[in-house]
Amino acid sequence: MPPALQEQPAERPDERQRVLESLRKESLRLGFSRLGITTADPPPRLHHFAKWLDRGFAGVMEGWMRRHLSLRKSPENLLPGTQSVIMLATDYDARTVDSRNSPDHGQIARYAIGRDYHNVLRSRLNQLGDWLEEAIPGCKTRGVVDSAPLAEREFAARAGLGWFGKNTMLIDQRAGSYFFLSGLLTTVSLPVDYPIAVDHCGTCTACLDICPTNALPEPRVLDANRCISALTIEDHGPIAESLRPRFGNWIFGCDLCQEVCPWNRHAPGTEDPELQSVENEEMPSLVELLSLNKSDFRKKFHGSPILRAKRVGLLRSAAIALGNHPSAGRDISAGLHSLCKLLQDEEPVLRGAAAWALGQWRLRIPTTETLIVEALQLQLVKEHDDVVKCEIRSGIGSSE
Repeated sequence: MPPALQEQPAERPDERQRVLESLRKESLRLGFSRLGITTADPPPRLHHFAKWLDRGFAGVMEGWMRRHLSLRKSPENLLPGTQSVIMLATDYDARTVDSRNSPDHGQIARYAIGRDYHNVLRSRLNQLGDWLEEAIPGCKTRGVVDSAPLAEREFAARAGLGWFGKNTMLIDQRAGSYFFLSGLLTTVSLPVDYPIAVDHCGTCTACLDICPTNALPEPRVLDANRCISALTIEDHGPIAESLRPRFGNWIFGCDLCQEVCPWNRHAPGTEDPELQSVENEEMPSLVELLSLNKSDFRKKFHGSPILRAKRVGLLRSAAIALGNHPSAGRDISAGLHSLCKLLQDEEPVLRGAAAWALGQWRLRIPTTETLIVEALQLQLVKEHDDVVKCEIRSGIGSSE
């Protein structure tokens, strides 16, 4: 049970410190890895965020971000009377099987191999909030996990949980960047932690150099229009043809800019069962993914963050991955069958992605040309979507 207080912490410094120490212990017990506290003052880099939006770098999320821009100006817009922002870091499993060397399978970002972290962390935040409200009668709390317009990285940096890396991730010297952020707003004033004063990225540009789509045009600036992670998760439409070959076999998220970061060499990871791999499916079969109907998709990824991509987004990315790896180590007939079937899907985005992938196979595996051209021509006759028609003609190798 938390130590109950009869007075607000600001009036009893000794009691305030006692509750703070107990709060840290309770956060660890609930499964959080680290905790930092800062004031509810407006985020200092809000003007940078607005400028980033004006540069058109938000991609498909721009509308949502602009609508909620005013809410980001102060945590009080989310919880009236907020005095302190408790930021929590939760390490996730940094281990993975390198599926980039397995062309039959798709690559998924490390954070997505376990249960949906939104649900896991929200439950823990609610428990921590209940604990604090019992410890300090009269105080109010609100947990925030990623979905509310709170500048989480800003407050976490100000609370000493890391510095802004050149890949835009928050980096901790001891834990790298493989961790989730969540926040607990509270109406009581708590002792604050201090930000890290040194930029430990130094002259390193490994993250900028590794990005295959040049989504990091300058240090600490992300262009979501080109980011594999943003495109495979948030964007459910067609992918620009010039970017498709650079996706490799990433189908949900991308870890490249984290994998090369020197500070992640000794990332602690976690043994938390709720953040471990679901059924050891870090590398789902591309062919099997393309066979999923809507019901199968929801069932297979129930409780997983992969649901966020929706069936159309995930299968589109899987088709692109299949197009990027048309032959090595694969049963060619199975791949062709899955793509030809997807060519008839009810979703135009999927038919277009399948047409592009088949075109890549036609170019790289001469023995498949007759079959592929026949399948594409057959679909072209009955295709009603103009964008898909263009994809089919390109796959055939015709501009007519």
